Amino acid sequence: MSTDPQPTGHDDPAASARGTELASDYTVSLHYDRRLYREDIRASIAHARMLGRQGIVEEDEAAQIVDGLEKVRAEIESGDFPWKPELEDIHMNVESRLFDLIGDVAGRLHTARSRNDQVSTDTRLYMRQACDDTVTALRTLQSAFVSAAEANITTVLPGYTHLQRAQPVLLAHHLLAYFEMFDRDATRFAAAQESADVLTLGNGAMAGVPYPIDRESVAEELGFGRITANSMDGVSDRDFALEYLSAAAICAMHLSRLAEEFVIWSSDEFRFLSLPDNYTTGSSIMPQKRNPDFAELARGKTGRVYGNLFAMLTTLKGLPLTYNRDLQEDKEGLFDSVDTLLATLGVTAGMIGGARFNAGRMRQAVESSYVLATDIADYLVGKGTPFREAHIIVSNLSDRLNADGRFFKDLSLDEFRVASSLFEADVLEIDIDSSIASRDVPGGTSPTRVKAALAEAKARLKEAGQ
Repeated sequence: MSTDPQPTGHDDPAASARGTELASDYTVSLHYDRRLYREDIRASIAHARMLGRQGIVEEDEAAQIVDGLEKVRAEIESGDFPWKPELEDIHMNVESRLFDLIGDVAGRLHTARSRNDQVSTDTRLYMRQACDDTVTALRTLQSAFVSAAEANITTVLPGYTHLQRAQPVLLAHHLLAYFEMFDRDATRFAAAQESADVLTLGNGAMAGVPYPIDRESVAEELGFGRITANSMDGVSDRDFALEYLSAAAICAMHLSRLAEEFVIWSSDEFRFLSLPDNYTTGSSIMPQKRNPDFAELARGKTGRVYGNLFAMLTTLKGLPLTYNRDLQEDKEGLFDSVDTLLATLGVTAGMIGGARFNAGRMRQAVESSYVLATDIADYLVGKGTPFREAHIIVSNLSDRLNADGRFFKDLSLDEFRVASSLFEADVLEIDIDSSIASRDVPGGTSPTRVKAALAEAKARLKEAGQ
């Protein structure tokens, strides 16, 4: 039996090579951060021009760098750029290619900056545009809601609490509730954009740089509203990304609530609406099915948007000042949330725009229910009965009707008077339309108020440039 020592993984050249490859791959972010090439090149061009203006590098060298960066951008956009995963990220790939194109003068570009302030600037540039795109998508969705509400200004449906029929409302009023939700979302994304609108170039690795740079001119060229006040905070701050992810999570929640209603309303049990054919799919086995898959996916994708927010919070929660490599993990989930949210907003606008609401079925649902109970209780209040007592009277009356399979409209005046002697003939005038019309208060569902809300919604969209 041999007593020679057996080779270990460290002694195996193949295993060692695999380990080296794995270690190298572990730090690579190029597969997702290459989408920042526009921002990276734009910020580098502004930085190079500033170096030339300030005399930190020769002006002709700065011009060569700018020209080389323009060529790099053209190569990327034409698909001719030689990507090198071994260079880890977009920043090193751009810089390496710049060396290929203009030689050693490319080394001047990194004067007075670090990858720490460079990547932060790139991400902020990306986030400003992402916020713009998201708000634009939200305004488009709001416009779809306004159009749907305007087309259904007289359509009545039961409003729900606890998913139980509660009181009659106008469908337009219901739809405009989502307009308000998405309006708040737009405000949150505008705030996230303002948070991102801060230039970090000039912070260096974390302590600033020992060169006479002009940060304000770079901020102006890149369109930033202000510069960071503290270099240590500047390179490590990712609050702006968190604010987008937080706004995205809330917006996704609103979209999911709507998707849930679409799923319920399009079921045979409700039949309140039919979704456009191109936003449903058939069953692989049941020929009659028209599944609300797009709405279900919008509901399901909310989970991943939530997950990206929690991932970022978890990444940041234990980081000491200043930059740590953990911050490389800030982008993949951020990009995913932007992509997911923009796609879902577009799909939802399409579903709303093509949805066919079943006004007859909605009104039937109102009529075959006890949604006028509150109006009848309010009638007794008008006759001097305390509301709590009126509530008990009408609750008992509703229970008796429910047991008999009847509704308020089936009651005669004599039957009303059995419940309370205060009922008079005018109680028979209470119906769906009078109930809705009586809610003539700011924010209410009366036709007058809903028409005013529609006009206000249109005015807000016009002000927003939609």
